[in-house]
Amino acid sequence: MQEKAYRSVIKTISWRTVGTIDTMVISYIITGNLVMAASIGSIEVVTKMILYYCHERAWNKINIGRYKATADDYSI
Repeated sequence: MQEKAYRSVIKTISWRTVGTIDTMVISYIITGNLVMAASIGSIEVVTKMILYYCHERAWNKINIGRYKATADDYSI
């Protein structure tokens, strides 16, 4: 089963929101400086969204762990 590109974009944004908050909290704990933590988070959010999107699209082309549903498959 293939995924459309916009699904990867939505997943990218949601994951980066969580990841950036984590990075900013860790950066604040380490530096004790809120401005520095926000700066680190701002740079990180852009670079990691691009990397995650590319990673998702690459994995969409790999069939490891995928299978096609058959007519006798069912969902509960």
